[in-house]
Amino acid sequence: MLQLSVVHRLPQHYRWSVDHVGEIERQETANGVHDEDLIALRLLSHDGHLALEILLQLQETLAQIQVECKIAQCEGQPCLLIQRIDESATNCCLKNQGVAIAETFDGH
Repeated sequence: MLQLSVVHRLPQHYRWSVDHVGEIERQETANGVHDEDLIALRLLSHDGHLALEILLQLQETLAQIQVECKIAQCEGQPCLLIQRIDESATNCCLKNQGVAIAETFDGH
């Protein structure tokens, strides 16, 4: 199923909430970008229970290359959260597994 999956990298950065354990909050850009910031990858190709199963497979795949990630609710959807510093390794790993990654590009 991974080869039929499409994930979208949400353009915002997140961090673990200080007030609510296990929850995330949007990182304001005014604070700058830090290696501890989280990137959220949302599955576009599947919904519901199947989406959660695929996110768990993605999590296992990333664990094989020692990229720590967690699954959490982000903007009402389950997302895979990785540290910003691991974004390049994550992209390479997922693309090698046949996962398509959709990103928002700013047109200049």
